[in-house]
Amino acid sequence: MKKIKNYFWAILIPVLIGIIVGILINSKLDYNNLIKPPFAPPSILFPIVWSILYVLMGISYGILKNDQLNNSKIKFIYYFQLFINALWSIFFFLLKWRLFSIFWIIILDITVLIMILEMIKSKKIAGLLQLPYFFWLIFATYLNISIYYLN
Repeated sequence: MKKIKNYFWAILIPVLIGIIVGILINSKLDYNNLIKPPFAPPSILFPIVWSILYVLMGISYGILKNDQLNNSKIKFIYYFQLFINALWSIFFFLLKWRLFSIFWIIILDITVLIMILEMIKSKKIAGLLQLPYFFWLIFATYLNISIYYLN
């Protein structure tokens, strides 16, 4: 039962953060009005992808928590990257700080890479489950830079 509870909370926290940020930025979303680069996905894809990524994040962290491998370093960097992630959406969509958002997402990219490497040291599968998130962030970095340049 404790394992199920750990997974429940581990998944719920990133999903809730995503929902809260989505509510905050929803009225300011201007993605469909922006000039977008090649390979830019339709806006409908973003909530689907992010929901999957948040669940994977939670499962990954839940694995470490259940195996008592979520040391203070991993715990800090995991929650820190969630914080950076949430603020990126606010900077990019709500405040329209597109140039600043480039630097912010690069910080997020680096933080997530460090998190993945730390998780892999503790439990390989936990780190590997974060790879789709990292690859999506690299793609989001491309979109952020391109949208800034094109607009």
